[in-house]
Amino acid sequence: MSIIALTGGLGSGKSEAAKQFAKLGVPVVDTDVIAHALTANGAPALKQISELFGPQFLTNEGALDRAKLRAHVFAHPQERSKLEALLHPLIRAAALKQLAENEHQQHPDYQILVIPLLFENNQYQTSIHKILLIDCDEQLQIARAMARSFLTQAEAQAILDAQVSRTTRLKLADEVIENNGTLAELTESVEKMHQKLIKICH
Repeated sequence: MSIIALTGGLGSGKSEAAKQFAKLGVPVVDTDVIAHALTANGAPALKQISELFGPQFLTNEGALDRAKLRAHVFAHPQERSKLEALLHPLIRAAALKQLAENEHQQHPDYQILVIPLLFENNQYQTSIHKILLIDCDEQLQIARAMARSFLTQAEAQAILDAQVSRTTRLKLADEVIENNGTLAELTESVEKMHQKLIKICH
C-alpha cells in the first residue's frame, strides 16, 4: 500500500483535506493527532516535557499549556530543538506503527500520512511514496490561522516564517491541491485527487 504524505503550511487546510480523504474511506494517520495524544494529561511525554522545560508549562489541572509552550519555543529556537528531539522520535514510531497496521486492512491502494512539517523534518522521506501538498495564498494562511487558533497576526507570521517557504513546498511536492476557495471546492478537489491516486497507486 502506497503512503502519500499530505502536508501544507500553517492554515493551508491540510486537516480539513485529511478529513475529506477519511470520508472517502482512505486510512489517515495524522502526526498532529499523535502528538496531542502523546502530550495528553497523564501521557508519559508530558512528564518528560515538565522535567525538560519546567512545571510552569503545565496548567493547574496538570495538562500541557500548549499555547504557553508554543510561544516559548518559537521565541527560543534552541528550546524548540529540545522539544523536537524529545517528541519527533516518539511521533514517528507511533505513526509507523499505525501505517503498518493499516496494511492489513481492506482499503484503497494508498493511505494518507499527515505531516505538517514534512520538509522541515527528514525522518519520513524513506517511508513515503509521494508528497501531496495543500496550498493556498499566504495572507489566507494567516487569516485562517488567526481565526482557528486564536493567534495574533504576529504569532501567525512568526510560525509561517519558521516554516519552509511556499515556493519550496511547491517545488518539492509531487501533487498539489489548491485551497483558496470554499470547503465545497476543497471537497471536490480531494475527490478528484482520490481518483487520481487510486490509478497511480494501483
